[in-house]
Amino acid sequence: MTDLDGATAEVVRSYLLAAAEEMRATLIRTSFNPVIYEVHDFGLSLYDADLRLVAEATGLTFFLGANDFSLAKGVEYVGRENLHPGDVVLLNYPYWNAAHAYDATLFAPVFEPGGPLLGFLCVRAHWMDLGAKDPGYVLDSTDVHQEGILFPGTKVVSRGEPVREIHELIRFNSRMPDEVMGDLHAQIAALRTGERRLLEIVEKFGRPTVEATIERMIADGAARTSAALAALPQGSWTAEDVLDDDGITDEPIQMKVTVTIADGTFTVDFAGSSPAVAGPVNMPYGATEAICKVILKSLTSADQPSNAGTVAPLVVKAEPGTLFHAVYPQPTFTLWTGIVAVELILKALAQGMPDRLPASSGGDVPGFMMVGVHPDTGALFAVSNNEPVGWGGTAHHDGMNAATHVSGSTGRITPIEVLEARTGMFFERMEIRTDSGGAGRFRGGAGLRRDIRFVTPGEFLSVIKKTKARPWALSGGLSPESNRVVIFPGTEREQSVSTKRTAVAVGDRITLLTAGGGGHGDPRERDPDLVREDVAEGYVSAEQAREVYGVEDA
Repeated sequence: MTDLDGATAEVVRSYLLAAAEEMRATLIRTSFNPVIYEVHDFGLSLYDADLRLVAEATGLTFFLGANDFSLAKGVEYVGRENLHPGDVVLLNYPYWNAAHAYDATLFAPVFEPGGPLLGFLCVRAHWMDLGAKDPGYVLDSTDVHQEGILFPGTKVVSRGEPVREIHELIRFNSRMPDEVMGDLHAQIAALRTGERRLLEIVEKFGRPTVEATIERMIADGAARTSAALAALPQGSWTAEDVLDDDGITDEPIQMKVTVTIADGTFTVDFAGSSPAVAGPVNMPYGATEAICKVILKSLTSADQPSNAGTVAPLVVKAEPGTLFHAVYPQPTFTLWTGIVAVELILKALAQGMPDRLPASSGGDVPGFMMVGVHPDTGALFAVSNNEPVGWGGTAHHDGMNAATHVSGSTGRITPIEVLEARTGMFFERMEIRTDSGGAGRFRGGAGLRRDIRFVTPGEFLSVIKKTKARPWALSGGLSPESNRVVIFPGTEREQSVSTKRTAVAVGDRITLLTAGGGGHGDPRERDPDLVREDVAEGYVSAEQAREVYGVEDA
């Protein structure tokens, strides 16, 4: 056993974390797709030879630990004996990849020069087109084969040489080949960056010291998580909610979860949720597991980097063939179910710890996308954005206004400049939505209003799965306004929709209204001076100040 002093362990740990962050920087600087370089819709991670997570770069919160499931499945499929220095493997088969088909995962083994396996590197990122039945996002698939070409674990680089046939297969199955091939090579570049850094770390400190550091990191992560879990309220709590629909019918979809903290474990059981549905809102089990990791980590080690130890107490239960455990060939493309489920799990936990957790944020991510042909280039475009929502009030402070939903809180919205330059959308208005936050002693954050006018024809895709039910409040607070999308406002075609693909012409308009956060505590207990400030800032109307907060002179 290698003797390891604390100073050396901390230095090596920092090197490993820095290697993951340098992979991240490489991906951002070399990717072609704004969903990657602007929104940060990716996840990057480093593993030891036993497939244990060692370090993870800052990425989309929804992808926290998602690579764990994918890498294990990919290595199992390919076989360790078939992995060689210089290999890069592509996996996007949803049931193994913990995501839909456009979240492409690439992984690479790292070997000592002429020697044994050191570990693995993994990077997933959202590609814009892989030949699904519709360009952009798939909203109404009924079979996984309508969602794009599938790779179960296919070498795109073999012993350091690109596999031309596979590259051409990807290129010819995409409506946007330049962007997709650019992002493929950006991910390969990120893996090569991580490989160089990992080899440098081992050369500098020696393999025994690096492996001893990894053991200590994982043990420390497990110990911290175990202690924090023991300090939480112990018990079992159940919550229910509904999704708007599955994209095929308008029928609401039942979600149910029971969360139990006991005997050193954190168990999330989705029994009672709907069976798998016809449309693409079913969750691959790996994606379900990843959202549960988000919740566990936020409660126990929010200020610590992730590793295999930080999620060791997690147990996730979801029967195969149900909403939270899709099986072949059930469609999975529109994974907004997981976003709403983050709030569902928190809703259950809030029953046992209302002073520790906030009320619901906007309940969902109001996503949108435009697909069309750019008038300047003649090329197909598909550019998306995830709108901000209000965060829920807590027992100690108001919720944030117009912030990225908690399931993607390290991600970003797409800048207006990118959206206008690369699509046919012109943004006439973007402002805080007055009275959208739930009232409370500490109010929920406000949502957003965005008015769009189209300057070229195309299709507008709205992707929201929680518009029919309001997000939840806590401790006597009030529920916020829900998400809404109004197509063709002020015309005879005006209609409120949630998830829909809408053909648009030049001059057509659409208004997006995002939900606020839930309130926390009785609104009548709010400091009147804070209410007056809210009115002055436009977060609360004078009418709501009088009728809900009881402040007459706001």
